[in-house]
Amino acid sequence: MYDLHLTPEQLEFRDTVRDFVENEIKPVALHPDRLQPFEKPLLTELVDKASQMGLRTFALSEDAGGAGADDLTSCIVLEELAAGEVDIATVLGHTSFLGHVLFDQLLSAEQRARFLPKFAEDDRYHLAFAGREPNAGAGWSYHRALAEGGAELSAKRQTEGNWVINGSLPFVANAPIAKLLVVQARSDPKKTGANGMSMLLVPSDAKGLTIGNPPKATGEAVRWHQGTGASVTFKDCRVPGDHLVGKEGQSPLADGTLLARSVTQMAAINLGLGRAAYDAAVDYAKIRRQGGRNIIEHQAIGSKLADCAIKLELARNMIWKAAWAADHPDAVSDRSLPELPLHTMARVYTARAVNEVTLLSAECFGAMGVMRDMPLQKYVHDGRNTCTTDSYSRTRMRLTMPPNSQSRRRSRATSGRLLPNGLTGDERW
Repeated sequence: MYDLHLTPEQLEFRDTVRDFVENEIKPVALHPDRLQPFEKPLLTELVDKASQMGLRTFALSEDAGGAGADDLTSCIVLEELAAGEVDIATVLGHTSFLGHVLFDQLLSAEQRARFLPKFAEDDRYHLAFAGREPNAGAGWSYHRALAEGGAELSAKRQTEGNWVINGSLPFVANAPIAKLLVVQARSDPKKTGANGMSMLLVPSDAKGLTIGNPPKATGEAVRWHQGTGASVTFKDCRVPGDHLVGKEGQSPLADGTLLARSVTQMAAINLGLGRAAYDAAVDYAKIRRQGGRNIIEHQAIGSKLADCAIKLELARNMIWKAAWAADHPDAVSDRSLPELPLHTMARVYTARAVNEVTLLSAECFGAMGVMRDMPLQKYVHDGRNTCTTDSYSRTRMRLTMPPNSQSRRRSRATSGRLLPNGLTGDERW
């Protein structure tokens, strides 16, 4: 049955990360000197400390050197990290999730023996996913990694067995710090969509691979505010034939099924952001005096904070339920849980709720809420991002609609075909 009691291990994870956030991350991430500039470089020293604590590999199985955290535990950890700094949570969550998918599920024994020791031993060994998901909206970057001009990366097998990759992507999450890129490229130009895509492992030092500088560090217009990322260009980049993951033309990530499990974890990061804004508003309301009493005692402020608390708790319940369902798929098959896209529902609702919570929290600060040396302006910016990307889009809203609400023409059009969430029109429910 669905149990809200966390295990001792989950409680230990949460408390350890919470202490780390309070003592190490917040004093640096929320310092006025860092909040005021538009340019906010990734706090790499804190990322390294978190990695040394095992937070880079917490989803990796114990046999592979990780903690073996399930989806629910991962969501708990990422919420705590995001309450301190969204950048750090996004970077570590991206690497941890990809590491679990690669080393625990996809790689062959030979590939695992080659790459796993480096990944497990090097605290700065991060991963990045470089490729367009043809029919899936999953991905750790809040901006979808679309190739320039709508094109895709191409990969061609040479006669000697090696691969040559060409193409470029304007933005790939984790690219500046990644030592291994999971590249999804089209190997069969005659096919479209998820068909004809191949998945290749490309070390960051591969000849022909160029990783640009993060937009925030180049003086360009700031267009990114979570994690880190940069452009990636492949120009006749040669990759050994044994770096192919799975079968040629059948990338295991092409349909988005595996990546879909990251949706709930991204919602947990959004939740941590909303919680940080709410906590800041509560702390401020307890010390700010107006009319002879602390403003938290005024009904106008108290009602806003109560509204925030309700929204955040509802979001947490949806995230935990979706994560628990992912960890217990039999709960759907035996009809204990409804056959609904719980992960998509959690992500859509959390994005909307967090945007509203950050705005309400900023209102509690009054004019102080827009000052650049205060954290609320950052929370509002980050919260708005969750609503203007595929975290909360009309496409994702439609994916939660019952099948009968779709027109017959739409049902026929999507029958047996991949939808944006990686499922076919027949298996979406």
